[in-house]
Amino acid sequence: MTIRTTLRPGDLGQIIMMHGILYHREYGYGIEFEAYVAKGLYEFYKNYDPKKDRVWIAEEEGKIAGCLFLMHREDGEAQLRFFLLEPAYRGIGLGKELATLFMAFLKDRGYRRAHLWTTHELHAAAALYGQMGFTLTEELGSTAFGKPLKEQRYDLIVRD
Repeated sequence: MTIRTTLRPGDLGQIIMMHGILYHREYGYGIEFEAYVAKGLYEFYKNYDPKKDRVWIAEEEGKIAGCLFLMHREDGEAQLRFFLLEPAYRGIGLGKELATLFMAFLKDRGYRRAHLWTTHELHAAAALYGQMGFTLTEELGSTAFGKPLKEQRYDLIVRD
């Protein structure tokens, strides 16, 4: 397993496809979710600044096993996005490793705050976010991904 911090041709499309297939299979999300991911990844690419943004792509034998993105936002805040692990790579510590890399970069770049958006159905992810120090700060009903759900915002105050 290797983890790289650069995007290669095909990565964005593959990550969009992985999200679309996985979230449909596991949570019943519709094509709206895949389009949302595509829009967000385009935003990441368009606004990418290597001093402020980072991607971690975990690969095994050339196949993407998981990913995590850190996007800069206004006023010195970062956003955690597109955290995904293929099912075969869950439970082996890969998610914790990506989270550790995220936190180290966050602190190294001097971010004081971070946030993320998720949904109420992602229990394992929520547990990991709690271990990272994020706390649930907002919850609202939504049908944005083709089904009723609760969107959740988690916030983090970075400590040294």
